[in-house]
Amino acid sequence: MPNRWKPNVTVAAIVEHEGRFLFIEEDTADGLRLNNPAGHLDPGESPIQACVREVLEETAYDFQPTALVGVYLNRFTRTRTGHDITYLRFAFAGTVGAHHPGRRLDEGIVRAVWLTPDELRSCTTQHRSPLVLQSIEDYLAGRRAPLELIHTDASVLQPPR
Repeated sequence: MPNRWKPNVTVAAIVEHEGRFLFIEEDTADGLRLNNPAGHLDPGESPIQACVREVLEETAYDFQPTALVGVYLNRFTRTRTGHDITYLRFAFAGTVGAHHPGRRLDEGIVRAVWLTPDELRSCTTQHRSPLVLQSIEDYLAGRRAPLELIHTDASVLQPPR
């Protein structure tokens, strides 16, 4: 199969604290958008490790995943290029830790922001993808699976050749 389809693997964090959820506001080709703290799985890391890293890089908060909320498949067409991209996203719930206010956020991230579910629902046109709200609704519905469902073989954690 010369053109085997390979979705992009991403992770996202569902971080709740005192009734508010942590999101990032990022500058995209389509303007400012809201997203869960999220990003791509890097070589040599597990999905759980990637989620911890992405939350810190995008929000300057420590994060400890405690459960899998869901696994999502989403298709997206890039505005500028028209490229058709599919994402396979692992969304994790967990606890927020220390904030590192002096830490520089990833390029394109404008700020971290805490929103209530109703505030998030009121601005769906600003969401980076439909998965932003879907994962929050799944969390609010009590969807949780143990982290043990996700196994990363030791071979993945070796440095790339």
